[in-house]
Amino acid sequence: MKSQTEYLTFHTRRHREYIRITDRVEDVVARSGISEGMVLVSAMHITAGVFVNDDEPGILDDIDEWLEKLAPRGDYRHHRTGETNGDSHLKNLLVHHQVLLPITGGRLDLGPWQQVFYAEFDGQRPKRLVSKSLSG
Repeated sequence: MKSQTEYLTFHTRRHREYIRITDRVEDVVARSGISEGMVLVSAMHITAGVFVNDDEPGILDDIDEWLEKLAPRGDYRHHRTGETNGDSHLKNLLVHHQVLLPITGGRLDLGPWQQVFYAEFDGQRPKRLVSKSLSG
């Protein structure tokens, strides 16, 4: 089995932010030299996520509003620990923390509108993401 691991760091300007990372993941896949396999892209923080969707401002706004309705900022039992990011933990559960993507011909094999996003729910500080390319 051949594999390669790379880490990406994000430092968002806002508390909640969605960053299209498709090009960065494609660069990681290209550097891996893997032509057929998979790439795992995983946020390394429990208050962030990774997802695949359309890169269209309307849908990103809809996703943000949907997440805020399901896990609004507010008072959570988690806050008794001194943290104030209980909603960020719940948003991570809704989006999930990782995606597994196919590699074909040395490139990401995504559908015509699919893009990869890093979702930050408790930002304004450095956070990491791991990308692990694998072949068989």
